[in-house]
Amino acid sequence: MLTLKILLAEDVAMVRGALTALIELEPDLKVVAAIENGTDIVPTALACQPDIAVIDIDLPGQDGLSAAAQLYEKLPACRTLILTNLSRAGTLRRALAAHVSGYILKDAPPERLASAIRNVAAGRRVIDPQLALSTWEGTQNPLSAREHDVLRLAADGSEPEEIAAALHLSVGTVRNYLTAIVTKLHARNRIDAIKTAYEAGWLP
Repeated sequence: MLTLKILLAEDVAMVRGALTALIELEPDLKVVAAIENGTDIVPTALACQPDIAVIDIDLPGQDGLSAAAQLYEKLPACRTLILTNLSRAGTLRRALAAHVSGYILKDAPPERLASAIRNVAAGRRVIDPQLALSTWEGTQNPLSAREHDVLRLAADGSEPEEIAAALHLSVGTVRNYLTAIVTKLHARNRIDAIKTAYEAGWLP
């Protein structure tokens, strides 16, 4: 019997342990590495050469989708299966752009996780129906192209003065755009607006 080697990335120790135990109940699945930080995914994968990386979307250090995109570049033979919750359904678009092979809910039944791992290993794409439906029914991006550019630079850590220089705008205009963005996204502030846009899949 062919045994599939699994890299598991989950930051909550109890959940990580439970997932490892569940995966290893399957005779054809073996967890070769279980880590908690997103920045460790690529180096660990290069060291242990897993067949599948099962990655929580919310990780310290580096989020799961960014790590998955890097893993695709560095070790394309390793397929990725992202674990998420329904509130992050909008990030499905980011997942597809990151060449993720599977995208399922964290609270899916154990047998669904094992089945998803095997399907991903076989080259099939696995997307939880609830996540696909939530994405399909999700709200459209209310930001204009220019507002999106401003928010993208803000998300990268740029201050209004830097955004203004990069986009050839006045600082006042940039501040007006940021105010409009916060209002359109029903956010409390700029940080909240960035978080909302990421979770909706509107920022890469």
